[in-house]
Amino acid sequence: MKVALIQMLTVLDKEENVSNAVSEIQAAAKNGADLAILPEMFCCPYNHKYFASCSEPAGGAVWQALSEAARTNQIWVVGGSFPELDNGRLYNTSFVFDRTGKQIACHRKLHLFDAAITDGPHFRESDTLSAGNQLTLFDTEFGKIGLCLCFDIRFPELFLLLSKAGAKAIIVPAAFNSVTGAAHWELLCRSRAVDAQLFIIGVSPARNQEGYISYGHSMVCSPWGEILAEAEYEPCTKIVPLDFSKIEQARQQLPLLTARRDDLYQLITP
Repeated sequence: MKVALIQMLTVLDKEENVSNAVSEIQAAAKNGADLAILPEMFCCPYNHKYFASCSEPAGGAVWQALSEAARTNQIWVVGGSFPELDNGRLYNTSFVFDRTGKQIACHRKLHLFDAAITDGPHFRESDTLSAGNQLTLFDTEFGKIGLCLCFDIRFPELFLLLSKAGAKAIIVPAAFNSVTGAAHWELLCRSRAVDAQLFIIGVSPARNQEGYISYGHSMVCSPWGEILAEAEYEPCTKIVPLDFSKIEQARQQLPLLTARRDDLYQLITP
């Protein structure tokens, strides 16, 4: 399975962002990718003041553009995320489309980024966004793939649940900032890959120059914790082959999933 990590620059013009995303998906397909992945909030700057104005319901123009890109290029598309409007609420949502353009999954960010970083950004997604309440796992011809968004990566139990449910890889569109990204992004991607013994695919926006400064560094980590590919800060697309036989190799050497003592959780006093 070849995955395309589309580390695109997000600008103020929503239509320009969508057009750039569609062009990058087309290029990824021409270069042999089976699945193209966009960054978190790919169609608008990561800022509260843009979430509502750039929001759309499922089935809207952005959704349709992604579906059509998947269909015309016969490629799987994980649409990063955009602000989804549903019954008066906004969600940070990633839609997944198969090679025919059919939506087969969507993930609403479970853990909202509410943080106050010393000498860094103070941000509360919960001021404008609502949290999702479902795990996301979808079937492909290559096997099951899990999907999370950004801050979800800080919760290892979520990744263990997806691994136990059969995920061979977990995709994480994310927009870590320059402070938390430098401190934790690589650490978290590699740790979740080792914890869950599968591939972690993290896809970030390219670094912008003002406002919320994204970290970039989209990467793929193996079940052994190796970094198989990593971008820097600039816009780029990396196409990375995944050898799923590496999962069984890692699990045979370190049988962590079968050795886990779930009964130990019963020892914790509520």
